[in-house]
Amino acid sequence: MTKKIGLIIGSTRPNRISTSIATWLQPAVAQEGLAVDLIDLAKIDLPFLDEPGQPADGNYTLAHTKAWSQLIQGYDGFILLFPQYNWGYPAPLKNALDYLYAEWRGKPVSLVSYGGHGGFQAALGMQLVVRGLKMPLMTTNLQLTLRKQDLDDNEQFIDPAQALAPYAFNANQMGAEFLNRLS
Repeated sequence: MTKKIGLIIGSTRPNRISTSIATWLQPAVAQEGLAVDLIDLAKIDLPFLDEPGQPADGNYTLAHTKAWSQLIQGYDGFILLFPQYNWGYPAPLKNALDYLYAEWRGKPVSLVSYGGHGGFQAALGMQLVVRGLKMPLMTTNLQLTLRKQDLDDNEQFIDPAQALAPYAFNANQMGAEFLNRLS
């Protein structure tokens, strides 16, 4: 039976590079028995948390929360892809996580951060968040360092495959770890 991983694109900025990273990462992680779907928070477009009740209660009243819950329930594990902003993770990603509680619990998660120095500080902060959601953190997590020579004047990859090639082995290992954990 094929296991499903949701790769959540955690940046919603108009000129974000995360969609290029996600498009490269998806086939690098996917393996026989492991499907990886892109979940773009810019397309999901959740408002700032507006449920009247506590997410831990699971009594959702708003249509967008119910739809988000249904989507997340369909996955066996997650990859959170996010940039580092001022040593932290993007607010839309935290907001999306905060909408739900039980839907995340027990599902393995891998963190893929990026930035000028790999997004190390953002990844540290996100580790606390996923621990609070009772998501087991995978051993294989990526910290992608963006190098100026790999980016054009619009801060987009000139050649994503070339720029991200040093991370290919670990991305494949991430898929293998998901398969091993979920079997």
